[in-house]
Order: sequence, then C-alpha cells, then structure tokens
Amino acid sequence: MKRIQLLAFAAFLFVFTAVDAQDNGLSMTGEKNWLALPVKNGAQKKNLELWVEGERKRWFDMELAEEDPDWYAYLDISDWKGKSMELRLLGAEGDARALSQVRQSDQDTNPGELYRERLRGQFHFSPKRGWLNDPNGLVYYQGEYHLFFQHNPYGRQWGNMHWGHAVSKDLVHWKELDIALYPDQLGPQFSGGAVVDEQNTSGLGTADNPPLVLFYTGAGTWEQGLAWSTDGRNFQKPPRPIVPQINKDNRDPKVVWHEPTGKWVMVLYVEEDSGHYSMHFLTSADLKNWRPASVFTGGIGNDRYLFECPEFFELPVEGSDGETKWVLTGANSQYAIGSFDGETFTPEAERLNGQRGREFYAAQTFSNEPKGRRIEIGWRRTHTDQEGMPFNQSMSIPMELKLVRLEEGLRLTRTPVVELESLRKSARRLESTRLSPGSANPLAEVELELVEIRMELEPGDARQIVLNVRGLDIIYNTANSELSVDGVIAQAPLRGGKLDLILYVDRTGVELFASKGSLFMPVNYNFNAANQSYSLKTKGGTARITRLDVYELQSIWK
Repeated sequence: MKRIQLLAFAAFLFVFTAVDAQDNGLSMTGEKNWLALPVKNGAQKKNLELWVEGERKRWFDMELAEEDPDWYAYLDISDWKGKSMELRLLGAEGDARALSQVRQSDQDTNPGELYRERLRGQFHFSPKRGWLNDPNGLVYYQGEYHLFFQHNPYGRQWGNMHWGHAVSKDLVHWKELDIALYPDQLGPQFSGGAVVDEQNTSGLGTADNPPLVLFYTGAGTWEQGLAWSTDGRNFQKPPRPIVPQINKDNRDPKVVWHEPTGKWVMVLYVEEDSGHYSMHFLTSADLKNWRPASVFTGGIGNDRYLFECPEFFELPVEGSDGETKWVLTGANSQYAIGSFDGETFTPEAERLNGQRGREFYAAQTFSNEPKGRRIEIGWRRTHTDQEGMPFNQSMSIPMELKLVRLEEGLRLTRTPVVELESLRKSARRLESTRLSPGSANPLAEVELELVEIRMELEPGDARQIVLNVRGLDIIYNTANSELSVDGVIAQAPLRGGKLDLILYVDRTGVELFASKGSLFMPVNYNFNAANQSYSLKTKGGTARITRLDVYELQSIWK
C-alpha cells in the first residue's frame, strides 16, 4: 500500500508547474488554478505571504514540509493568471528547502480516496483538508442550504481563520466550495452569522435579487465586518467595518430580522470590564449602520453561561395557539427563554441545558429556512488529528428545534431532521418483547458500521439496560433515570412511563436523543473499525422492549 501511495504521489507531481526558488521566496507567473503547499503534520510552522504584482494578497502560517509531505494544501490563485506572483517565506533566511516542493497545479488532489479516510465521518460534514470549527452563517439562499465554517486550509490544527463554505440541497449531502472569506485588514475572520436581505434594506442587491449578507469579526482589530453576495459564491466587502470595537473580546455577530419593529437586530458577545460575559443588542435599518440598544449579562470565569457564539431566535410554543418565545444561547448551548421587544430581551427561564454531551460547541441555526423550521448544526470536536489524516473536526447532524411544555417547564427539544431518513439502506425491526438477564441477544445478527437506532422501552424491574454499540456501552440506570456513555452522564426522564432513544452511530462517535428530544447527548468516540457488533441486555431484572428499529446508513459522500 505504501508503494502504491508513493507511485500516486509521483504521478501527481507531473501535473505541477515549477516555480523559481530563491532563498526567501518563490517567483512565478500565475498559470494554473492552485498553489500546492506541502504539509508535514507536526513540523515547525513557517510564516508565508503571497504577493501579486507588488500587493500582499494572502498571509498565513503552516507546517511547511521540507521533504516527504503528509499532504498538500491548496491555495486558489485562479484570479491571477498571467500576473507576477511571489510566495515569501518570513523569518527563515536561506531556508530554500522549505519552498522546494511548492508547485502550481490544476488539480486539487492527494493520494488516497477523498472522503473515505479511516477517521472520516461518513454522514457528518468535514472539510476536504485542514481544520474546522464553529459553523458560521447558516442560511438558505437561492435554493441551497449554505454552511460556512471556521477553517484553517493550511493545517489540521486551529489557526489562520478563514470562512470555509459548503452547500446542500437537502441538508444531508454537502459540496465544499472555494473559501468564502479570507483574512483581511481587520485580521483573521472569526465567527458570525448570515441573513438574506429580502427587502434589500442594505441596497447591496436588488428587489428581484436580494443579497446574501455575512457578518464576521475581524480578529486583528476586533471590529465587526460585513460581506455580501448576489450569487451565493462570490463575496464583496465594503471599505470599512460596520461596528467598532466595544470592549476586549467582542465577537461573533448574530443578526436577525425583527418584524414588529421593522429593524435588524445584532447580538454580539462582549466581555465586560468586570469579566462578566454579556450579549450586546444593537439595531439597524440597513445592516450597515448600527446603534446600541441593550445589554444582557451572563456568567463570569468558569461559569460559561452566555460565553461567546450567540444564537438568538423566535419559536412557536408547540400546542399553543399563536404563542411564541425568544431563545438566547451561548457557545455551550446553555439557554434562556423569554420575550423580546426589538431592543431588550426579558428572560422568563435561564441557565437551561441545551445539550449534555461531550465536545459539542458553538451551534448555530439556519436563517430563512424554507419550511419555517429552526434547524441547528453544531461543531463536534472529534479526535481526527491522528494517523496522518489531512483533515480535523466535523459538524453534527442537522437537528430540528422546538419549544415544548414538559413536566419540568418550557424547554427546547432536538430531533434529527427528517431528511436524514434518505440515508437508510436497510432496516431490521424487533417486535415487542421482554428482555431478562438470561435472554438471547436480540441484536446478535447485526454487523454494521453506520447505524441509526430507534428504540422505546419500559424499564420494568431491571436495574440497568445496556445497549452495546460496536464496543461502546450505552447504559440506562433505572433507579436515577440516568444515561451513561463513556463516562458522560445525563438525566433521561421517562415520558409516559417509557424511555425513547434515537441513536446515530458514525466512525467518530454517537449522537443520542432521549426523552422525546429533551435530552441531546453527543459523545465523541473513535470506533474500532473491526468491531461492528451490537448487543442489548438487562441487569437485575426484566424490561420490555416495545419498539426497536435498526437502520443501516449509507455515506453522504459520493
């Protein structure tokens, strides 16, 4: 296999166009679409700049390979064909070896089959190569769901924050596009949101072709920037930021339309002088000129309530005629429910837990969703910087949020979007049955890698119900109504005397939904590829399984 990969690498090098190496840089004329940059995972980082006809266009650091690269990162140079360019290596005089393998190329390719790498989630979005974190600017525009994301195209660790970009027709199958936003005079492009300016209040589009407008933080000046597009692919920026720095660590603008007042509302995370985390509300008539409206204060220090990455939306209360509430969240998914008059958020319930899993962060929801649903995707911190992988981290599956009155009060619920059912390849159904400690394993014949499980049970007098998924125990302790997965523990109350579970199993972990969606429990976990077995048993008594459906899932990557 190693020899095959080396031969593939040799063939791959023939598509390159050579450049003129000097001590501190490469001079070239733009001829091809990409500049292929060799990466060595774990190597010392080098600072590079790309200059085009005397103007600095790109700047970044990366683990530049001097020999035997692990993979190639690709920098788009297609706009500069026929122009003179120079790739400068900073602070490394005489180190021409570090640039000796940089080439121009018309192919974006690496050895191995893209999207089939061993640690690649098969129904969770991840970038072709490089690092991913927070979802940004989730929006539906011109017939597509747009997923922007924090992205380092030049390495598989955090840094060089760009806005990556992917689109989907169905929320399931994603196509990664070119970088949407590169670092600019404001600095790296930190997180933010997006809206469709349907009424063209900004004047950045037309009534017939309203603009898609992105909002981001420039992490050099800590000002808030704007970018817009009228085709969903190419983005422009105005000459100046739209919101000046308010205080240290202000970032992550989320913008929504408030219909009753006919104004745009921006929610901006700000760390106050006291150290408290807060959400500042600003309003605008045109998306370009903003004024302060109010401040809502969260936690401080290790109390991460309303710390960074705000999300703000209105939802109807299920089963109530016309009643709606506003929901305000921070990066850890703790949330408040209340009312909003266009300037001030007034809470009715606070510090509610939106998720009880591990390494789920910075979730955002789609604006302009065509069916009127509130669909959420979050960042899953997966353990994928291993085994020479050329990518790292992924997104969650998309989930629909609702506001439901439960025994404990008004709460958000999460359920997988119905579109995920399109991934089902085959199904196994277990009819209602009693399960005792000595019972045969009802899942003995299941040997699958990618799985969706839907189960409903009555605990009876069993002390524990244990679902083993490819070596990972999912344990329900009946005495205290707790679910435990790989050391992560959460309350999962019975609803109507039953426990309902929905479980999605991918290569890098599980996402578990329980108690009618009031518990969302994502757990990152790298499964052993050789173990594709499943089992279900009870301890200390008998339980009744009233429904058990197992679906084999197919990959989203084509």
